[in-house]
Amino acid sequence: MADTTTRAKFRSMTEGDADDWKIIAEATIESAMNLPTRVLDHLRLLGGDYGGYRVDRLTHSLQTARRAEQAGRSDDYVLCALLHDIGDTLGTYNHQDVAAAIVSPFVDEDLHWMVAHHGEFQGYYFFHHLGLDRNRRDRYIHEPHYDLTVEFCADFDQPSFDPDYPTPPLEYFEPLVHSMMRTPKQSMYTGTG
Repeated sequence: MADTTTRAKFRSMTEGDADDWKIIAEATIESAMNLPTRVLDHLRLLGGDYGGYRVDRLTHSLQTARRAEQAGRSDDYVLCALLHDIGDTLGTYNHQDVAAAIVSPFVDEDLHWMVAHHGEFQGYYFFHHLGLDRNRRDRYIHEPHYDLTVEFCADFDQPSFDPDYPTPPLEYFEPLVHSMMRTPKQSMYTGTG
């Protein structure tokens, strides 16, 4: 039988007591402290995955973040640029939802919306080649973050498939990921957001 000294005793949440939830809370805090490392490890999985592009998905993410950084965007924005396609490996059909869920606790609503919708906005550059409506993004034209998302795709996301672009290694962005993902701005556990 498994060691239960550091595990909750209950088999159903309704059976849990304060001691059980203290154990779970401590484990959750430990897991949260390791989140930046897990995010970086998952970004590394994008390396070598070309998906038909000229650069692999990690290089694309690094280029997008570097372009945003060089344009003077905030650390929050650069984090979103770095992580915007992190869901590609697990969310083939909804990668933007995966990425948006990851950044949500750490960025303001405007940047979360940008990440959550960038897939449709990016379609402006290629949907018409696939027989789809390239202007699909225009259904959001009255949304307050429409222009922000158009800018993200135009200036940072769509040009970042260049094998000759001076791309920093992932290690360059490690301090940013660790500092930005240390403490959430909003969370169901903090009562904000």
